[in-house]
Amino acid sequence: MSFSVASFAEWPRLENKTMRVRIFVSLKKGVLDPQGKAIERSLHAFGYAEVQDVRVGKFLELEVDATSRESAEARVREMCDKLLANPVIEDYRFEISPES
Repeated sequence: MSFSVASFAEWPRLENKTMRVRIFVSLKKGVLDPQGKAIERSLHAFGYAEVQDVRVGKFLELEVDATSRESAEARVREMCDKLLANPVIEDYRFEISPES
């Protein structure tokens, strides 16, 4: 089987779109957060007694090239599950918006 250049050029092209992804990673409820407790104690020491239950997390912002929003969502979930979050002790959520 052979392909000519002309027939290949007629194939529809999938255009990649750049999307901005904001990822929020936080410890699951019930997981101890020593960094959050240290910040809470410091805030109390500075007179902010109204602050309670400080939790520290991570925020990541990525630009992702994808052919569709659905493919971008699948890739971001994969990134989070494999590298960006520890699913045993952390939860994550993300937002995707078109790059402006």
